[in-house]
Amino acid sequence: MKNKILKTYEKIAQSYHKMIDYKPHNAFYDRPNTLSLFPENIKDFEILDAACGPGKYAEILLSQGAHITGFDFSPKMVDLAKKRNSNHQENFFVHNLNDPLDLFNDQKFDIVLCALALDYIQDWHAVMGEFNRVLKPNGRLIISTTHPFFDHLYFKSKKYFKPQAVSTNWTSFGKGVKMHSFKRSLHDTIAPITENGFYIEKFLEPKPTVEMKKSDPKTYKKLMNFPSFLCIKALKYS
Repeated sequence: MKNKILKTYEKIAQSYHKMIDYKPHNAFYDRPNTLSLFPENIKDFEILDAACGPGKYAEILLSQGAHITGFDFSPKMVDLAKKRNSNHQENFFVHNLNDPLDLFNDQKFDIVLCALALDYIQDWHAVMGEFNRVLKPNGRLIISTTHPFFDHLYFKSKKYFKPQAVSTNWTSFGKGVKMHSFKRSLHDTIAPITENGFYIEKFLEPKPTVEMKKSDPKTYKKLMNFPSFLCIKALKYS
C-alpha cells in the first residue's frame, strides 16, 4: 500500500506542483479553510509541515515570518518544495509519516500542520502520539482530511464503522492515476486525536471560497451542499 501511494505521488509530482496555486480543491477549498485555523501572528513560530508536498503551505507560512521544517515521503515532492522555497532548502527532507519522528527532540514545535495526508495512514494513533511529543506545551495540531461521510457515500460502503483500504482514479493532474487511501468512520478520525493528549479546539466542515464559484461552479455548488473535507485544530494538553 505504501509503495503504491508513493509511486502515484512520484508520477504526478510535477503536475501537482504546477497546479497547486490554482487547482480549486486546494486553492479555494482546503488551503483557505486550513489556514484560517492558524493564529493571526505566527512570526518566529516553529512549525512542522508534515507531508509538505511541493511546499505551498510552507511558502505561505514562511512569508509570514514562521520557521518551517517540512518533510514528505516523495523525493520528487521534497525536491519541488526546495525549489519553491529556495532560500530554505535545508529545511526540507524525505521522511515517511508512518515512521517515528526520531530526529526531533520533545517539545520542539509550536504548531504541527498535516494537510490532506492522513488519508494515507491506516492507524493514526502512533502518528498522533508523535505529533504530541514534538509539540510544545499548549502547542497546536492543525489537520485537514477527507470527510468520513464523503468517503462513505463515494465508495458506497456497506460497513461504515470498518476501516477499509480504498482506491479511486484521479484524472485532474493531467495523468490518469489510481490513488490508494484508507476510509474511516468519524469516530476513527476523532478518537486518535483525543486519545493522544489533544482536545479539539475548532472543527470545520469547510465551504469553498467565492473564487471556486468562478473557476469551477459545478464543484462549488456540490461543496456548498455537502463537504468533502474536515479541518481540525487541536490543542495539546499533555
